[in-house]
Amino acid sequence: MRKDESGAVTAEAAVVIPLLVVVAVALAWLVSLGVAQVKAVDAARETARALARDDDRAAALALGERVAPAGAQFDVTEDAETVTVSVRVTVSPGAGLLGLPGFDAHATAVADRERS
Repeated sequence: MRKDESGAVTAEAAVVIPLLVVVAVALAWLVSLGVAQVKAVDAARETARALARDDDRAAALALGERVAPAGAQFDVTEDAETVTVSVRVTVSPGAGLLGLPGFDAHATAVADRERS
């Protein structure tokens, strides 16, 4: 006598599909964290380069803000030889998505001042 296994695939799919959705969302979150980190690095580098060329401070910061993720905070330290720019931004998932934590992306760039 054989057991009736009709519906077994449906039951397995009902268990696996939500798990696959959770994995896909977590992977998308990891990718967005990586993108935010890369943008923070680029913003710090571009701002430091502009300031090292003696560009206007407001213009250099505007350049960095254009590259950085929304809400990024800039910290600039200058001395006679170098310019150091740190960028920090908190990236958080929308609406507490699956309880994923926020992440602080931060980057620091140092540029030597250009001589005229």
